[in-house]
Amino acid sequence: MKDVAALAGVSPKTVSNVVTGAFAVNDDTRIRVEQAMAQLDFVPNLSARRMRTGRSGTIAVALPDLATAYSAELVHSIVTAAHQRGLAVQFEETALSPERENELLARARTRLVDGLILNPVRLEDSVLRDTADLPPIVVIGEVEQNRADHVLIDSRLAATEVARHVLSRGARRIAVIGGHSDHELATATSRLRLEGVHDALREAGIAPDPRLEIDQLPWSMVSGAEAMAELLDRRIPFDAVIAFTDSLAFGALHTLAERGIRVPDDVLLTGFDDVELSSFTAPSLTTVAFDRDALADAALSLLTSRMDDREMPPRGVTLPHRLRMRASTAGTPRGLHP
Repeated sequence: MKDVAALAGVSPKTVSNVVTGAFAVNDDTRIRVEQAMAQLDFVPNLSARRMRTGRSGTIAVALPDLATAYSAELVHSIVTAAHQRGLAVQFEETALSPERENELLARARTRLVDGLILNPVRLEDSVLRDTADLPPIVVIGEVEQNRADHVLIDSRLAATEVARHVLSRGARRIAVIGGHSDHELATATSRLRLEGVHDALREAGIAPDPRLEIDQLPWSMVSGAEAMAELLDRRIPFDAVIAFTDSLAFGALHTLAERGIRVPDDVLLTGFDDVELSSFTAPSLTTVAFDRDALADAALSLLTSRMDDREMPPRGVTLPHRLRMRASTAGTPRGLHP
């Protein structure tokens, strides 16, 4: 580190700050240090760092399904935010398995990782339900709890706004992919978004119809295609579809096209998450958008401050969202009638 400092014309402490991200360094200085590190083939000794600080310099992130477009974009944002803070990231896919969350918790308790970012699907299954003395942990997503720091969007309100939008376009029979009132494995996200749709329907004087609700796991394009096929086979009329993720909406759009059903002429279609592909489908997809970089930055900020002070009370950050209207809800739908 002294050799790097001499070559870059800075102090060893400045080199340490660039390596660890503990303190901000201006861009010109950081670039000089990074160039000197590359020229000297300098590699930080993480084992020595761990002995000195008691930290590994690594955090773990657990997401339910790493295969989705949403997860891919969120992973990118988290890695960027972590690297800005000098942290490495391990990723785990938890699906519906609380055992994987427990494994991550064990890593944190044995100091193999310094903290966790978790996206649990259900509080009933999560380590958050009954675990005392949590390590530094931040929850992202809609699981309602008050034991750990939390970053979320208001999913119920967002779903209400989506439903109000399609109702304003003339829809009256709204199908839902991703939620069902009686689904025994309903996720926290599913429950909140379904409640939001029901809120808007009741505002409009329309009773929710359970026959137009289907929740098929995992929330993938395949599930969306299969769910739409089942809805059509039920032969219950509908004129709009609210899918609880963009991936579900993409699958639904595929099945509708196969059956010769036009979006938005016959049926309106919406998604949730505003992944990159939603701008490029035909038609482009109306969806709920929020800033994933802001989510990652908020989660990392909460986590690093929690790593420094475990005694502060849990904090929550609710990120803003917006309805991004595109071609899939342009116009008044004719509706499907068996």
